[in-house]
Amino acid sequence: MIDLKPACEQLTELLAGITDEQLDHPTPCAEYAVRDLVAHVDEAAWGFASLAREEDDQPVPPLGADWRDVVSEHVRDLGVAWGDAAAWEGRTPAAGVELTNAQWGRIALTEVVVHGWDLAQATGQPFDLPEPTLRACLEHVAEFVPEAPIPELWGTAVDVPADAPLLDRIVAITGRRP
Repeated sequence: MIDLKPACEQLTELLAGITDEQLDHPTPCAEYAVRDLVAHVDEAAWGFASLAREEDDQPVPPLGADWRDVVSEHVRDLGVAWGDAAAWEGRTPAAGVELTNAQWGRIALTEVVVHGWDLAQATGQPFDLPEPTLRACLEHVAEFVPEAPIPELWGTAVDVPADAPLLDRIVAITGRRP
């Protein structure tokens, strides 16, 4: 079991710092502007929390003027949902793929870490995560991304020095240029 709460809390701090003027800025995730990536983070948080709780997939409510609060609530809920040891047990089909729940939990962590980095880069904010969070994410992406069942979700890995910071190594594996 991995504690997603530290990464989720950092992401909520980052969301609070995004200005309305930054919503149309590009992100390292090429197909998304900041507003699109915020919506994607919301959908992922909502979906992965539902998966952890074994709830039926429900549509994500549309984002309104209070998007910072709503998305932050969904991101915090993601951390809480995966804080239950039972969420990490068993196998679940989702997005046309059946994986162990432990794999889904690691994918949820990767979504928070990588897209948190994307948003931080796009908005000029810090995104500082604790070493255990980064190590867990690096272990996952180093193993999972090269063999991912849906490879088009990731870019081509970028070379970084072996002694690069953990977060740089994580995002490089997913095809971003730190």
